[in-house]
Parts: sequence; structure tokens; C-alpha cells
Amino acid sequence: MKKTIKTTSLAIATALMLGANLFAQGFPPQSTQGGFQGPTINSTTVADAKKLRDDTAVILIGKIEKSLGNEKYFFSDNTGSIIVEIDNEDWGGLTITPQDTIEIHGEIDKDLLSIEIDVNRIVKK
Repeated sequence: MKKTIKTTSLAIATALMLGANLFAQGFPPQSTQGGFQGPTINSTTVADAKKLRDDTAVILIGKIEKSLGNEKYFFSDNTGSIIVEIDNEDWGGLTITPQDTIEIHGEIDKDLLSIEIDVNRIVKK
């Protein structure tokens, strides 16, 4: 009987320790962050971006020349200029001046009368 109590107590203690360990790691256990590794979209020019279809993902490298208000900015590279929309939360804490070269990741936002880039991420070069 004493042997059964000791074995049961040991089993319960082991289960509690394993449970506490799983809880500390997160349950269900979290794996390391993964994702796709392979070809991605290449950077394009403003001139080429203007020819692309609505909602096409783009990466542009150039400069923001000025603010137009309402989260819209005048962006240019050596092929032309385009209006980009950058939501306040998408700046990622960066401070950008007209002298800074940046890489913007976004998508084409095209309607009947205009074309803009809806920016999702900015990288200072």
C-alpha cells in the first residue's frame, strides 16, 4: 500500500511539474517564427508602378519630397513622382527628411482618375 501511495505521489508530482513547464512555455507550445524563404517582389520604378494594375504589390526606392496633408506625401525617384499614402502607424518610429532615401513597400491604389501607393512599410536606406 505504501509503495502504491509513493508511486502515485511521484506520478502526480511529475505530471504537475510537466504541466507547469508547458504552462511556462505557453500552451499549446509555441514554435519559432517561420515563414516563406524564396523569391520576393523586386523594387520597381515610379514610371513602371504607374503601369501596374490596382492592388499590385510594389517596392519603390526614392525620396519623399513634401507632405500633402491627410497622410499623403509626394514621392519621387529618378523616373517620376507619385502620391503615397502613409498611415501614421506605418512610420515605425522613423523620422524622414527630403534628403533621406527610403524604400517603401505597398500596393497600387488605382481608380478612374488617380493612382497612389498605399504604403505598408518604410525602410530608411
